[in-house]
Amino acid sequence: MNQFWENEFVQTAGYFSVVILCMIVFLAIFELVTKYKNWEEIKNGNVAVAMATGGKIFGIANVFRHSIMHNDKLLMMISWGVFGFILLLIGYFIFEFLTPKFNIDKEIENNNKAVGLISMIISIGLSYIIGAGIS
Repeated sequence: MNQFWENEFVQTAGYFSVVILCMIVFLAIFELVTKYKNWEEIKNGNVAVAMATGGKIFGIANVFRHSIMHNDKLLMMISWGVFGFILLLIGYFIFEFLTPKFNIDKEIENNNKAVGLISMIISIGLSYIIGAGIS
């Protein structure tokens, strides 16, 4: 049975499944902390929300990429991924705090593409920093 779990195809499928599950949970958490409904806004064509959400998806995936590359145990990979997600979430709150002249969530909900783009770039950029820390 050990040979089965050591097979690279099985391991890749396992990592894929776990990361997809984590991504769903983490996106649900992001949905809770934003003042708008991500998928409803995307369905209605809100490009700013799509960019911000896309940045979050990329950020989470990039953190897990580094976590998978540098951990051979599934539990450690998940632990680093969760830690990276928490750091991304903190980054989201810092972004909101550092812009007191306007409300990030309201601007994104109002389809302000400039704010959506900056939000996306921040999520992606922070994921690279977090990934470098995992390495």
